[in-house]
Amino acid sequence: MWPKIKKEIIKLIEKSFPDLKISEADFVFPPNPEFGDLSLPCFNFAKAVGNSPPEIAKELSRKIEPAGIVGKIVAVGPYLNFFLDKRKMASLVLNQILKDKEKYGNSKMGKGKRAMIEFSNANTHKEYHVGHLRNLCYGDAVTRLLAASGHKVIPVSYINDFGIHVAKTLWFIYKHKDPHAQTIIKQGTIEDKGYFLGQMYSDATKKINEIGDNAKREVGEFMAKIESRHGLEHKHWQETRRWSIEQFEEIYKEMDVKFDKVFYESEVIDEGRKIVDELFRKNFLVKSQGAVIANLEKYNLGVLLFLRSDGTALYPVADIPLAIKKFKKYKLDESIYVVDVRQSLYFQQLFKILELLGYKQKMIHLDYEFVKLPSGMMSSRTGNVITYENLRTEAMERAIAETKKRHTDWSKEKIDEIAREIVVGAIKFEMVKVGKEQTITFDIDRALRFEGYTAAYLQYTHARICSIIRKAKVKISGKIDFTKLHEKWEHDLTINLAKFPETLEKAASDYNPAVLAGYLYELAKTFSDFYRDVQVIKADPETKKARIALIFAVKTVLAKGLSILGIAAPEEM
Repeated sequence: MWPKIKKEIIKLIEKSFPDLKISEADFVFPPNPEFGDLSLPCFNFAKAVGNSPPEIAKELSRKIEPAGIVGKIVAVGPYLNFFLDKRKMASLVLNQILKDKEKYGNSKMGKGKRAMIEFSNANTHKEYHVGHLRNLCYGDAVTRLLAASGHKVIPVSYINDFGIHVAKTLWFIYKHKDPHAQTIIKQGTIEDKGYFLGQMYSDATKKINEIGDNAKREVGEFMAKIESRHGLEHKHWQETRRWSIEQFEEIYKEMDVKFDKVFYESEVIDEGRKIVDELFRKNFLVKSQGAVIANLEKYNLGVLLFLRSDGTALYPVADIPLAIKKFKKYKLDESIYVVDVRQSLYFQQLFKILELLGYKQKMIHLDYEFVKLPSGMMSSRTGNVITYENLRTEAMERAIAETKKRHTDWSKEKIDEIAREIVVGAIKFEMVKVGKEQTITFDIDRALRFEGYTAAYLQYTHARICSIIRKAKVKISGKIDFTKLHEKWEHDLTINLAKFPETLEKAASDYNPAVLAGYLYELAKTFSDFYRDVQVIKADPETKKARIALIFAVKTVLAKGLSILGIAAPEEM
C-alpha cells in the first residue's frame, strides 16, 4: 500500500523536478501526525541541487501541485511533509482490509526460502521456569512472523537429554536423596515429576560444591555409564527422561506452541563421536592436555572444546551432526538458533566449523538477554526460580477471580477458557514486547493488568470492538461510503492500519516481534482516542456503517497481530 502511495508522490515530484532522483526508501513517517502522514527528508539532495535542505524543501513545496491521494504539501525545515486526502485514504485502506481479511499484511518477502528455527532447547532433569518461557515465546513469535512473510518455516526443538546435568541429577538421587531411590524411579509415584527432578538438580549442584573433586569424579563415572546405553543407570535415565519430555509436551500444548520435529541429543551423540574421530584423524581437531579441541585462534574465536579429558562429550559433539542432518534432509536456506546471549561466542565457533566443513547456508544465532525477577537474577543451580507450574497456577487463580467478578453469569468452562487466554497472552506478551537485547524483569502483577502496555489491554480492546459491532447490528457488506470518514481520529486510525503490512515486514526482517507488539499497542490507544471523541452507534446510518467498517478493520488487524504473537483475541472479556 505505502509503496503505491510513495510511487504516486514520486511521480508528482518528477513532473516539476525530473532530475531529482528519489526512491521509496527516502520517505519516512513523521513522529507526530500533526507534521503530516508521510515525510521526505531533503538532506540527500543538497549536494546534487547545490542548496541547503530547508531551501530544497521550501522550493519543492512551492512548485509541486497536490493531486490524487495527496491533499496538501508543507515544508517544515529540511522536511517536505505530505498530508494525504482523508476520504481517498480511507477508501483505499479499508477496502483492502475488507477484501484481504485475515490475510491483510502478509508479504512475499520470504517466498521460496526454507528456514528452520530451533528454539525451546530445554534440558531434561531440570525445572521449566520463567526464563525458559522467553526462549519459547520469542522463537514461536519469530516462526509466525516468518510464515506471514512467505517463508516455508520449520519450527523444531532440540532437547539436551544427555548432558552432564543428567548425571548430576541421577547421581544425587542415588547417592544422597534416598536409599530407595531406584524404587522411587521405578514406581514413578512422585506427583510432580518435573518439579522433583528440578529440585534434585539444584540440590546436586550444592552437594557437588560441598564435596569437591570426588563428587565430580563420581558424576563423570555416572555419565559414562549412561552413555554406555547399558545397565541400571541407563534404564533409569530413560525413565526420568520421559518424565521431563511429558512435562515439556504439556507446556507446549498449554502455550499453543507447535513443533514440526523434536530432536534429542541422545539421538545424534553417537554420530557426533564418529565425526570427532574422523576430524581428529584429519588433524582438524587436536589434543590438548588430554582433551579434544578445535583451535580457532587464527579466526579470533579462541578454542572450542569437544571432549573433556575424561572422554565425556560437550555441545559441539551433538550440534555438528545435528546441523549436518538439518542441511541435508531439509534442504535449508536458513538455519536459525534461538539461544541466550551467553552462547554468542559458542555459536560463532560452531558456524565457523560448519563453514570450514563446507556448509555455506545462512546460519543465524538469535541471542537474547535474561529474564529476572523483581528480587534479582534466577538460577537453576541455586533453585532461585519461578517454575512454570507455580507461575501458571498463581496467574490462573488471579485471572479466574477477575473474570468471575466481571461476568457472574458465565459458566465455569467459559470463565476458565477466557482466564487461560488472558494468562497465556500475558506471559507471551511480556516475553516479546521488548527487544531481545533488553533484560526482562518479569512481574506477574503488571503482566495481568487491563491497562498499559499489556496483552490484556490489547485483548480487552479487541473484545470491546466486538461488543460495539454486535450492538450496532450493521452488516458490513455492499457499498460503503468511506467519504464519511474525514475526522482527525478516523484518519489517524486509517493511517495506523495502512502501516500494518510494513510493520510486519520490518518485524520479520529484523526477527523482532517487539516491533509488532509496539504497533498493536499504538493502534489500540488510537482506537480508544477515536471511540472517546467520535460517535459510532448514534451516528447517521451511512456514517455509522462507515465507522463500523473502520473499527471492524481495527479488530481484524488486532486479531491478526495478536495471533502472530501467539496470543488469542477473545470476543468477550
